[in-house]
Amino acid sequence: MRALLISTLASFVLASPCGFAAERATELLIRTDDVGMSHATNTALRKFMHTGLRFSASVMVPCPWFQDAAEALRGHPNVSVGIHLTLNSEWSHYRWGPVLGASAVPSLVDENGYFFPTGAQLRDNGMKLGEVEAELRAQIEQALRAGLDVEYLDYHMLTAVSTPGLRSVVESLAQEYDLALSRYFGEPSRSLWDVEPDRKLPTLLEMMNELHAGKTNLLVLHLGLETGEMKALIDANNPDDPYRVAQHRNAELEAATSQAFLDAVRAQGLQVVTYGDLARRGDPMSAPEEFGYSMEEQDNE
Repeated sequence: MRALLISTLASFVLASPCGFAAERATELLIRTDDVGMSHATNTALRKFMHTGLRFSASVMVPCPWFQDAAEALRGHPNVSVGIHLTLNSEWSHYRWGPVLGASAVPSLVDENGYFFPTGAQLRDNGMKLGEVEAELRAQIEQALRAGLDVEYLDYHMLTAVSTPGLRSVVESLAQEYDLALSRYFGEPSRSLWDVEPDRKLPTLLEMMNELHAGKTNLLVLHLGLETGEMKALIDANNPDDPYRVAQHRNAELEAATSQAFLDAVRAQGLQVVTYGDLARRGDPMSAPEEFGYSMEEQDNE
C-alpha cells in the first residue's frame, strides 16, 4: 500500500517511515507523454514497449484514441500508468473537449465546446476551480473504469499546475486517489522536445553521460510515427515550427528504441525505475520550485 499523501497549498509531502538509504544507485526514470492522443502515438508506445525497458506512460483520457491506449497498457508489467491531466487541446483542426462534456464545465471550453489551445486562454476565460476539479476527477475515474492501474498524475502542457489554485486541486486529487505526482520527487528533468530531429539520438546519448549520480533522473519523451495522421497535425502553440511534429516524434522514437541508447543504459549500470516504483518504496514528495523542462537540465533542488 502506498504511503498517505499530506497536502497543503504551500507544500506537498509524502510521509516515509523508512526514509532514504545512505547510498542510492543512479536511476533513470523514463516518462512518455501524450499517450492516447492519436493512433501514431499509441503505435509508438507499443514499439517502445518492445525494448523491454521499464517506463512511465502518461495517458490523455479525453482524446479519441484513449481506449486503444488503455488496451495497450492494461496489465503491462513494465509500465507505470499515469494520467496526463488534460485541460488543453493544442492542435489546429484536431480538437478534443472535457470528459464531462462542455455543458458540465462551461468555464473550461471555447465557443465550440473544446478545450482552449493554451493555458493562458483557459485562465483568461475565468475558469472555475470547482469545474477543473470535477473534470480532472472524471479523467481519473474514466481511466480506472477502463481497467488501468493508475499510479501517478502528470500535467499536459503544465496547465494543471500553472497557478497555486490549480496545483492545490491536483495535489488534493493525488491525496484522494493515493497517487504519486510527477516532478514531486526532486527528479532532475531532461527532454528532447526542442532538439532538432537529426540531433535527438546524439543528444540523448550525451544526456546519459550527464545524469546526476545517486539520484533519480527524469527523461521526458514525446513519441510518435511519421504517418499521414501525424503529419497533418499543426501545433497552434509553436509558431516557429508548427508543421514538423511527425518528424520530431518519430526521431524521438528512433532514438529511444535504438541499440545505442539501450547499450548506454546497460553500460552505465543504470537502475531503470517508474513512478510506481518510487511510490511503493515510499520516496518523499514535495512541490518543485518550477515544472518546466527542455533539453537543458531542470533541477528541482
